[in-house]
Amino acid sequence: MSNQHHTGLTAVQVQQFIDDGFIRIDHAFSPELAAQCRAELWAEIGLSPERPQEWRQPVIRVAGKYTPPFVEAANTPRLRAAYDDLVGVGRWVHPRGLGSFPIRFQSAEPPGDDGWHVDMSFGDSADFMELRVNVKSHGRALLMLFLLSDVGEKDAPTRIRKGSHKIIARELLPHGEAGLSLRQLSLNGYASSANCPEELATGPAGTVFLCHPFLVHAAQPHRGSQPRFLAQPPLVPKGEFDPAIPPSPVQIAIRRGCDLTF
Repeated sequence: MSNQHHTGLTAVQVQQFIDDGFIRIDHAFSPELAAQCRAELWAEIGLSPERPQEWRQPVIRVAGKYTPPFVEAANTPRLRAAYDDLVGVGRWVHPRGLGSFPIRFQSAEPPGDDGWHVDMSFGDSADFMELRVNVKSHGRALLMLFLLSDVGEKDAPTRIRKGSHKIIARELLPHGEAGLSLRQLSLNGYASSANCPEELATGPAGTVFLCHPFLVHAAQPHRGSQPRFLAQPPLVPKGEFDPAIPPSPVQIAIRRGCDLTF
């Protein structure tokens, strides 16, 4: 019996994920589905694509959407196959929707949220800066960027530091299960990854970037004309890394970043 779940990614793509910390999936979901999602988000924020005079804020955030278009976009066969290939079959939780959504508009005002960072994955502090991440990436299997609108170089594409996930893995290793808080990781402004090549998460609506949870990334101001709609959900793991089963590409990247042997 063939392993159908391995039709999602090529060996080259998996290696690219391990080396660079991300891969781009073209046509991950349809433009029509993206348009349905945008329509719901326009309604959610009380604005309209026909009334640009009302687009006054540089960014408006929506927490999460769990209606059928968002569930479908997060769970296409192509994406499920890719989740299996990067995280492992049976090791991730099927997404119940998408979120959060930083919806960005062209504005003379700075967005105020465009610093380099790594997304945190666990913690119960009311202080956002005290949320944490550890070397096992407890609570997060992937960072995902769902392009719900066409995103060109001027449309506030997410900035990505290629290979930065391995640097962050080395920084987290000495801190074990406790890991580091966002405040602690941000102390040096992520200077350790400053020399990493930078890439922009551009593409047509329906493109998805599947990223290693330790990838250093940043927003930027919108300099285009059409609002940018993006979802940036985690893929949640079913449990901790299990040493009794072969490591996934997510784990392999961490081990290589930490110079650990198998």
